[in-house]
Amino acid sequence: MSTPLPTSSPTSSPTSPPAPSPASPEQPAHGAPCPRCAAALTADPRFTAWCPACDWNLSPGQDGAPAPTRRERAAADRTDRLFEEQAAGGDSPTARRDWLLASAAAGLVHLVTVGLLCLAVWLLVTGSTVQRCAGVVALVVAVALRPRLGRVPRDQNVLDRASAPALYGLADRVAAELGAAPVAVIRVTDEFNASYGLVGLRRRPVLELGLPFWEVLDDRQRIALLGHEFGHHVNGDHRRSLWLHSAVSALAAWYGMVRPDRPGRAHGDELSLLIRIGALVGAVVLRAVAWLLLQGLYLFDRLTSRAGQQAEYRADALAVRVGGSEAAGGMLATLLLFGPVCTAVGRIRAEERRRPRTVRRGRGRGPERPEQSERPKPPAPELLWERLREHLGSVPATEHERLLRLSARDHAAVDSTHPPTHLRIALVERAEARPAAVTATPAEVGAIAAELAPHRARIAADLLAG
Repeated sequence: MSTPLPTSSPTSSPTSPPAPSPASPEQPAHGAPCPRCAAALTADPRFTAWCPACDWNLSPGQDGAPAPTRRERAAADRTDRLFEEQAAGGDSPTARRDWLLASAAAGLVHLVTVGLLCLAVWLLVTGSTVQRCAGVVALVVAVALRPRLGRVPRDQNVLDRASAPALYGLADRVAAELGAAPVAVIRVTDEFNASYGLVGLRRRPVLELGLPFWEVLDDRQRIALLGHEFGHHVNGDHRRSLWLHSAVSALAAWYGMVRPDRPGRAHGDELSLLIRIGALVGAVVLRAVAWLLLQGLYLFDRLTSRAGQQAEYRADALAVRVGGSEAAGGMLATLLLFGPVCTAVGRIRAEERRRPRTVRRGRGRGPERPEQSERPKPPAPELLWERLREHLGSVPATEHERLLRLSARDHAAVDSTHPPTHLRIALVERAEARPAAVTATPAEVGAIAAELAPHRARIAADLLAG
């Protein structure tokens, strides 16, 4: 069925394009008048049609921000106050108070673990046979509830210094510029993010680089990213200390052990009434304990969120120092492009799946040789990264502005431990412009790309395979 061409109206010439029809909430049209204020909507058909004048259709399907809960409103107020304190150049006195309270709460958690271990040892040494059995149970529970400090990863995503000397060399230069310890392990992932952590009793630094994020950054932005991550080693982030981190991990392990599953139904008379009552009482007790532990986790989050967000702002300032103001701001702005990245990867994956199969002649004995179909050769892994960079490079300014406004409206962040991304960008833009303290030569950039090539190929193949 063909669509008829539009006929010209008395007010338009045959060669002029027809005026766009008004948009509606059900069907926004690119370039059409906004149904709220009559201003023109954005015109790029690849992205959401929205109104820069009144923010209509800023988030498709949601006319305005969803009503926040009381907890969300309180968190947003704390976040805004912290931003103003950081913008004024001062430290938050509340953050230090909260850190002291969190340290005291961590002491209680460690005291419970040590007390349970001492009780188990005492029962095993001095108790009767029954008490020793109870001591064995207490010892097993104490071991199960021990803090999880993490381990140095040793999987296929790890790059060692022998196989990636250029990447480790750049990371060491960034660490030396900030006065941080050299990284012990660099690991690549398929995430649109990067992270820095300390693992084990020796608190060895581990750097994780999400290749989808790394690949869409330019060379200077990658150095700024390294500066932000290494900044977590010197920015006073108490959440990463052995004392607090081990307490939170232990509390999370406790909650995971006592959190009751959904109770099932009793099957006829297989269980006696007494056993069912006991199971019910046990489930109620476990739910009560789980609720208390969950409140403890909320308390740690509340007490450390201000200090954690303050540490993120300081890490951003260190990213400016290492990579320069422009590169640090661009790196943070790229974090807003998570949605377009997912869309681009999904589109490339769908196009690859729709590629037709090739047909070749089989080797038969008869006069007619049967045809055999084979799948086409998989695309070169670089195709994904090249097209991803091309797609993000073509994102118009209006889409960047929409994502920035959406982050401001919803106070959206990378996760709950980070400040909203729009505030991080704003704080970098308010700071005094600085040049990059660390740069990479073209030869160094090429060597790093060659070192990452096998991992790029494998992760690209995994992303294309879904």
